[in-house]
Order: sequence, then C-alpha cells, then structure tokens
Amino acid sequence: MAELRIALAQTNPTMGDLTGNAQRIAELSSQARKAGAQLVVFGELAICGYPPEDLLLKRHFLEDNLRTVQELAGQCRDIPVIVGLAEPAEHGCYNCAAVLADGKIAGVYRKIHLPNYGVFDERRYFLPGDSPTILRINGQQLALTICEDIWADVDLAKLLGGKARVQGLINISASPFHAGKMSLRQELLTERARQLAGPVCYVNLVGGQDELVFDGGSMITDAAGRIIAAGRRFAEDLLVADVPLPAPDKKGKSPGKARRITVESKPPAKIPAIPARPVAKMSNLQEIYDALVLGTRDYTMKNGFSKVVLGLSGGIDSGLTAAIAVDAMGAENVIALTMPSQYSSAGTRSDTVAMAENLGIKLITVGVQEVFEKYLEVLSEAYGSGRGKLENENLQARIRANMLMALSNRFGWLVLATGNKSEVAVGYCTLYGDMVGGFGVLKDVFKTTVYKLSGYVNDKAGRALIPASILERAPSAELRPDQKDSDSLPPYDLLDEILKRYVEEDKALDDIIAEGFEADLVREVTRLVDHNEFKRRQSAPGVKITPKAFGRDRRLPITNRYR
Repeated sequence: MAELRIALAQTNPTMGDLTGNAQRIAELSSQARKAGAQLVVFGELAICGYPPEDLLLKRHFLEDNLRTVQELAGQCRDIPVIVGLAEPAEHGCYNCAAVLADGKIAGVYRKIHLPNYGVFDERRYFLPGDSPTILRINGQQLALTICEDIWADVDLAKLLGGKARVQGLINISASPFHAGKMSLRQELLTERARQLAGPVCYVNLVGGQDELVFDGGSMITDAAGRIIAAGRRFAEDLLVADVPLPAPDKKGKSPGKARRITVESKPPAKIPAIPARPVAKMSNLQEIYDALVLGTRDYTMKNGFSKVVLGLSGGIDSGLTAAIAVDAMGAENVIALTMPSQYSSAGTRSDTVAMAENLGIKLITVGVQEVFEKYLEVLSEAYGSGRGKLENENLQARIRANMLMALSNRFGWLVLATGNKSEVAVGYCTLYGDMVGGFGVLKDVFKTTVYKLSGYVNDKAGRALIPASILERAPSAELRPDQKDSDSLPPYDLLDEILKRYVEEDKALDDIIAEGFEADLVREVTRLVDHNEFKRRQSAPGVKITPKAFGRDRRLPITNRYR
C-alpha cells in the first residue's frame, strides 16, 4: 500500500485581502514542507474568502484573484499546493481548485455542483464545471472535488468520470457552522470513503465572515471511513498526516473525460511519523459558544474596530453578550454602558455593577431619566392629552441607543446589540432602540439557549461570572413599573418550541397545533413573526448558529398577506 504525506491547511481568510491571504498560504505551505508533507491543500476560495457575493460580478476582482494565485505559484516551488480561487471566464467565473507546482498553475478543477439553498447563492455567480479532475502525484491518483460536489446526492463514481482508477479524494470546502453540523460531516465523509474504497481528505475554512462562521474541523479518513486525523475547531490549523492509499484498481476504466493534472513532489528528508490527531469532542453548548466568540472577534477586528461597547442592563442577554465579548476581544477592549431610569430596580442596578466587576470591564453610568423627562416636555404639545403607553417605553429604549451611538462615534467603538432570536422573531424589541448596533451577537440564539449558555459560561469559569440573581430573575425590559416579559409573551420555553417549528422547520399552523400547542397561541405567535419582518430587515448582522437564521437563510417579503 502506498502512502502520501498530506497537509490540510485551514486558514482564516479576510474577505478581499488577496495579498494578505496569499501571504498566509505561502507561510503555511512552507511549514507543511518542513513537516515533510508532499502536498498541501487549502480551503474553498481561500485566496479571496467565502462568500465573495457581488464582488464576483466585478471583472477586476476576478482578474486580481487569478493574478494573485499566479504570483503565489512562484513562491510555492518546493511543494505542490492546492488552493481555491474564483477563476475569470468569458461570461462569468468558476469556483476552482488550482494546483500550483514548479512555479506555475499546473491545472485547475472547476466545481461541478453549485449549491443554491440556505446561505448559498452560487448559481447567481458561478458557471458549473463539466469535467472531473484527477490529480496524479508521484504516480498516485486523487480525485479533486469542491464542497458541494460530495454533499450532492450523486453517484460518486459517475462524478469522477466512471470507474476511474483513483485511490483517494480531496475536497476543499467552505462549510459554514451550525450546531450539530460536525456529526453530519463525519457521516458524509465516512460514506464517501466507503463508496470510493479510498481515503478522503477534507479541508475547511475557519473564521467569521459577516453572519457566517466557518469552524474548521478538517478531517482525513481511511478507505474504511475511519477518521485518522482531525483539525482543530474554530482556529487555524495545519493538519499533517501520512495517508495510506490503496493500490489502483487495474481493472477499472480509464477516467474518461476527466482532466488530469500531473505533478511530482520529491520525497523530503526522513522525518518522524506524525502522531494521530483524533476528533476533539465538543458539547453542543461549547461549539455554539466558541462560534459566537469567533464570529464576534472576526467581525469586529476584520472591520477595523479594536474595542466594543454594549448596554449592560443587569439582564441575562446583555450579561451573556458581555461575557462573549470579553472572550472575543479581551476585557480591556470591552466597555459597558449602564443607563438606569426610574424603572430600573435595585436588583438590576447592583447586578450590573457585579457583572462588570466579575468580567473586569470598564463600566460607564449615564442616567436617562432626565433626558426622558425632557423629551416628554418637548413632545407635550404634539402628544396632546392622554397617558403615554408604548411610545414612552420605546422612547426610553431609543434614548439609550443614542447614548451608545454617541460613544461609538466619539471613540470609534463598535456597538454590540444584545437582543436574542426569540425577541427578534416576534418583534419584542424596539427599532432604533435596543435593536441598534453594528453586530448582534445573540441574533440567532433563542432565549432558552441564552440561559443554557449563561450556565456554560459559569461552569467554564468555575465561578458565577453571571450572577445567580440574573439567571433567576424574571426577564424584564424595565420600561414601565413592574414590567415582565411574560406580560406580553408566553413563557420562553413554550415560545421557543413554537418558533423552532414555524421559523426553522417551516411547519404550517395546523401542523404545529396538531402537536398539542394551544391554537390561539400558535396563531398569535406566527402572526407576530410575520408582522415583524420589517424590523428584522433593519437589524444588525449576527452570528448564525442554527440551521435556519433570519437574514441569510430565511428571506420573506415584508409586504405579505399570506397566512
């Protein structure tokens, strides 16, 4: 049985930073060579970042992609490199895996299956490839594929051009995270390895790109589908492994219309065997939390911010957001603004101070009561007679938003919104008020999951970073006397179950009711979801951690009478 030492390099590209991304690829290629690798493989569109969206409609962007890869090839003479790029074509572009060897682009594979569901819009941008591609390296034959090529429900042998005599498969991916997706990938790679009767080398991107988080977790399976090496999650990594390759099936047919790219990689000096890298076990809460931290850090830093500011209210949402921000940016780069009013309880005021002290972050106090009263005075003639209701509650929230944005403008801090998915779903939030911010950390996190993650934060720290009183207190916006969320909403454990069915599973009202939920409640919750699409369109981007997030995944018309 032959053996090939392969390096999988999962990088964290910055969108559009072609030079910076190429420099990182060159650095890791050099490290791979020093580790004795005969081939190094990078992720899908690693040269530019994924997804480039309408940058792909700019001809100069595509030409710069290609030029950067050509220049990179000149730096990678000592080891063959596979890297993803957007390749310009006469009438569009291709999503490609370029093979770099001997100082030039030795050949490319063009992605055949283009995903066009969920967060993916590849048919808007890319032309489909039409030919499988076989990489022949040191006499061994490996099929090249890109992401969806192995997710698509296809005959793998047919994809490779018939019963081609390939001994393994390489897949470069940009597979975004959602909770539980890692197990789906493992099952898929095991199945594909068994179909092929050869190893599968899968490399994924890592890092945050707007709402998406790529979690790495690159893997290599053997011919039986057993995972023999696994990369880190939520961090850059260089995974190097000795991959056993079965002998080619000499009875198999030639690759047919498949392209062939032939390269040679001189065996390096004798280097000790690579120790096994098993899959790291992560709990559901741990991977969600790590995704939120990585997504927050990358969105902040890649957009040129060094510090963040948020409103710290003494409630659980802002407390969890602050904890995530500290893990993402460091306590010295997180500023909390507490803005008490006449409706703020002694409990939330003291918990705000305790939370800031626990996290070691700066706390600034700016009262809003005086400003609120002045607003009412100025508006008294326009308001006319009658007692203020919802408009006064929203006014307080918008005053607080003005305070946060004033500090953001003054000091260049990024404002973090603290609302959760349950609130955003039903519109229990104030447009231009508590929805304000550059990034919504908990935008895709249901309230029930907020509680679980808060418990995880305390367990991880070994102490109550988020005070027990915050976890135990009934949620309240504190915009009127004795206000509770339960005055306007059903209990969150019930609300979230309805929302999961309606928002994430697209179930009809009758189907949800048939599961035992009270009919009038289901009708009201779904009415609120439909009615508040206009708010969600104006909300900040936030980390996607569920299979279906508002925004990239779920796109419905604002003007819509279908019920």
